[in-house]
Amino acid sequence: MRFPHRMQAVLVAALWGVNFVVIEVGLRDLPPLVLTALRFVAAALPLVFLVPRPTARLRYVLGYGIILGVFKFGLLFVAIDAGMPPGLASLVLQTQALVSVMLATAFLGERPSGTQLAGVLTGSAGIALLAVGAGGHATAIGFALTLAAAGSWALANVVVRASGETRPLSLLVWSSLVPPLPLLGLAGVVDGPRVVFDAITGMSWSAVLAVGYVGYLSTLVGWGIWNRLIGTYSVARVAPFSLLVPIFGLAAAALLLGEPITWAEIVAGVVVLVGLAMVVRAARPSPGHRERHPRGSTPLVSR
Repeated sequence: MRFPHRMQAVLVAALWGVNFVVIEVGLRDLPPLVLTALRFVAAALPLVFLVPRPTARLRYVLGYGIILGVFKFGLLFVAIDAGMPPGLASLVLQTQALVSVMLATAFLGERPSGTQLAGVLTGSAGIALLAVGAGGHATAIGFALTLAAAGSWALANVVVRASGETRPLSLLVWSSLVPPLPLLGLAGVVDGPRVVFDAITGMSWSAVLAVGYVGYLSTLVGWGIWNRLIGTYSVARVAPFSLLVPIFGLAAAALLLGEPITWAEIVAGVVVLVGLAMVVRAARPSPGHRERHPRGSTPLVSR
């Protein structure tokens, strides 16, 4: 993986780490499904009128919108609202790295090396240690929903890779049109239409800023870069960079929300970084090597 692309992956991890704190702030004023819906409204408008349509088939655009928007983020926001601490959520969610590699192997024919798999397992073990050490601060339903969100994220990675999309921003923006209506419909059932209406019409400035961050910085900038990297390299190379998200998430939660960081969490964080280093070093191509892409797909940017 080229150095500038590695730095882009680290930037995305930082944006997503801070995002967990912003979600917590937004949930103080908005129900979780409403906040999720507004996130994708912000991501879609007004850019949907400015960017061309995706080159991927419609089923990939719809599937990506449902999997990423309704399932991944809907489940995550509900999990945090149900008692999952933001810092810990940033950790548990990264089990998607291991699931992504497994799904890419099963459905895309990618063949990660033994060192890559060992690195993902090492990083995932570090996340497991962190989760066990801090698990008393979270609810069981929060843990379960966050794990389900992680599986949805992994599936979304595979959809991007399989779609062969050549316009990553277009895929992100146009697919963001899909989640708002299902999410608002679910919010109406769960919270009641009146609660949904009052939440949207009575938004505070902190809620507006939270929607702006999760919609524009986390979604458009973060996922735009992420999708481009997924399309350029294999899922096994890119997905493990998400293991850095908990480092930024824990730090942001500690600084801004006062969540404590223990020595056990620091040690486990080091294990995560070791696992990531193993994957990155194992993924370096030999001279003259060209990245292989799934049949029918096209890299999202030229190598």
